Amino acid sequence: MATTEISTDSHASDNADGSAIVSTDLKKTYSSGFIFGSKFEALKGVSFEVRRGEVFGLLGPNGAGKTTFVKILLGIITKSSGSAKLMGFPAGSIAGRSHVGYLPEHLRISSHLTALTALELYGNLSNVSSETIRSKQDELLTLVGLKGREKESVKNFSKGMLQRLGLAQALLHSPKLLMLDEPTDGLDPRARAEMRAIIARLRESGVTIFLNSHLLQEVEMICDSVAILDRGVLRFCGDVSNIRDAVAGSGDSIVADIELAGDLSDLSALTDGIVFNLTRPAADKSLTARFEFDNQKQVDEFVDRLRSRNISILRLVPQKLNLEDVFLKLIQE
Repeated sequence: MATTEISTDSHASDNADGSAIVSTDLKKTYSSGFIFGSKFEALKGVSFEVRRGEVFGLLGPNGAGKTTFVKILLGIITKSSGSAKLMGFPAGSIAGRSHVGYLPEHLRISSHLTALTALELYGNLSNVSSETIRSKQDELLTLVGLKGREKESVKNFSKGMLQRLGLAQALLHSPKLLMLDEPTDGLDPRARAEMRAIIARLRESGVTIFLNSHLLQEVEMICDSVAILDRGVLRFCGDVSNIRDAVAGSGDSIVADIELAGDLSDLSALTDGIVFNLTRPAADKSLTARFEFDNQKQVDEFVDRLRSRNISILRLVPQKLNLEDVFLKLIQE
């Protein structure tokens, strides 16, 4: 795919601080009913910061508060208390939103449009002049890999091509912050790789990327930092490289895939105090599972216990906790 440079120097704010997003004790409570209505806390004092120039992932199960958080940033709904800033401006302000480009999860583009006419239509709706659009269209279409197909009807475009076209329109006004909602969901492996490459190019150009995704392996490959929300509570925020720190005691913890053979009839005694999840259904004489040990001493004691029962260790492969492991553990806790 061809490469190009993307300019990001338009309408930057001189009074903006060094963070793209700052959330401080942000709370949002929804009320239902008139007099005796119930209340639901969607955000319970969320505080974190997104550094400029990084790729940041917001994660959480359904109902975690992710959508509420984004809507407050963009001014679609108001906060109950706390504060938030977007590119140095109060969340929801026109000044802050002017720095943001947005790609929704379910992008809809009228089938009679071409890539060029779609850019002009949606650009004009965002108050970008036709002259500006024409000056940037070749640069942006080259960036997203659609150069040469700009006059084709979008009805012939794959989902991956539509996502890339949506990304081009989100970049028309040279935003400093790009918000992506499930940017690789539903794409084939090649299209996902292309989207990751584009995101990396944008980061190199100084654009801050804030994305929401449930594809944890993709997030781990793309993001510099992540925040994990669960039922309105911030469970973790930090660098992806330090994700193991999110689990209590993980500094000494050891995760290993172990295959055992022998008399496993008294499994509860063998695994006393050890968390494990079967990766293959247990049979009478064999078992394959992922074990979580608190420390090396617990590993040694477990091995001694197995040997005392004449149980063979056919395979023991240490595993590094990844984003998905930590995510599931935090949510379960």
